[in-house]
This record gives sequence, structure tokens and C-alpha cells, in this order.
Amino acid sequence: MMDESKSFKAKDLYRKFKENVLKYDFNNSHGERDNMQDNRIFARMDAKFPIRFLDPSTGREGEAETLDISANGLGLVTSKVLSERTPLEIWLDIPDQHESLYVRGNVIWSDDFGYSGSGQQRVGVRLERAELMGLARVLWAKRNR
Repeated sequence: MMDESKSFKAKDLYRKFKENVLKYDFNNSHGERDNMQDNRIFARMDAKFPIRFLDPSTGREGEAETLDISANGLGLVTSKVLSERTPLEIWLDIPDQHESLYVRGNVIWSDDFGYSGSGQQRVGVRLERAELMGLARVLWAKRNR
């Protein structure tokens, strides 16, 4: 059971996130994919965390690292080839003394922009549903690094 001070901190982080999420600049801060329309509802933040993923349609597993995270999406880099519309089950390893955050989503784009010849691929994943509490955990972990 979480003690009251930790529960309060999580609720406070969640409240601050909700108050400030629409104040962020939604421009693509990474510079790539500038020719695509940005349809994000939630702001994304730079965050590097290891993840594990599974394509449930093929049983193929892989590892990646997040580059950025929002409440309803992930930007990641992986050595696995992931095509658009690939369904993924994802376990995000947040260093906050809790279990991995489990989410599901679909690849909405992938390319080797900036990674050409490295065997790495940049991938955008849209989550099936917004994970506001998961994002609060990411904010807490980033703040306490």
C-alpha cells in the first residue's frame, strides 16, 4: 500500500500535468517528419526509458528506447522493423520502484530518419487509450533522476 505522502505527490503531479498540458508548444521539437501534420492532443516530453514490446499478431518480441512520451503516444528507437499498423503490447520500465507500465498501441509511422545505415528505426506509436497516470509516473521519474 502506498503511504499518504507518495499518494499526495502522485495526485499533485497529475493535477499539475492536467493544468499545464495545453500550455506546451506542440511543434515537432525533434525536427524530423516536419512535412507531416501534427495531430497530437497531449504534449509530448523528451524521455528516455527502456521498453520491451510484443507484436501479439506474430509473437515477435523486441526491445527499444523511448525518445519522447505523451499521454497517448510514444516515440521510440528500435533495431526491429515495425510496419505501420503493427499492434504492440508494451512494457515501459520507469525507474520509480513500481512495476513496468503496460500499455497497448499501434505503430502509426516508422522510418530510419537520422538512423540510416545504423540498423535503427524511429517509430511512432499511438496508444489505445490515454495513460494520464502513467505519464504522471514518467514526470515523477524524470524529476527525481
